Amino acid sequence: MADYLGMTLQIDESDADNRAYFKYCANSEFRLQRCTSCDLFRYPPGPSCPYCSQPDSVFEPVPATGTVYSYAEVHHPIQPAFADRVPYAILIVELDFQQNQPNSGDAIRVAGNLADADGQLIYGPGLLQVGIGSRVEMVFSKVSTDMALPMWKLVEASGEPWRYPSE
Repeated sequence: MADYLGMTLQIDESDADNRAYFKYCANSEFRLQRCTSCDLFRYPPGPSCPYCSQPDSVFEPVPATGTVYSYAEVHHPIQPAFADRVPYAILIVELDFQQNQPNSGDAIRVAGNLADADGQLIYGPGLLQVGIGSRVEMVFSKVSTDMALPMWKLVEASGEPWRYPSE
């Protein structure tokens, strides 16, 4: 069990795949499952390979860099913990490795919030610096000894990133 912004986070004891993933994150390691049959990595963690359906896998370190593929700005928080932290961004990041595998257009895409180098949520005007095409790398927000939340920090400003038009 962990606490993030006053919210209790818990992964069921029976969910060994997610427990392992977040344990690696707690050690500031980004690891994904690699299928021992077809050798492809997968995300999110799960009990079998989405490509070949085989159950056996190992967690291996992977590069934690990528490009913002899409994003959403949350202006109306559902959770009370975010009420004073809007707007905030949820980024969908396409990782730099295993692109176009197993098929053209396939890639591993990982969701996470925009954060600073210390893993603290960025919200408000700070969001204007990120958009589709921005380069990011993973940082971790440690929430317990066994869990950290993977988040994304901007690593380079790429001029004017593409942003959804505002009203």
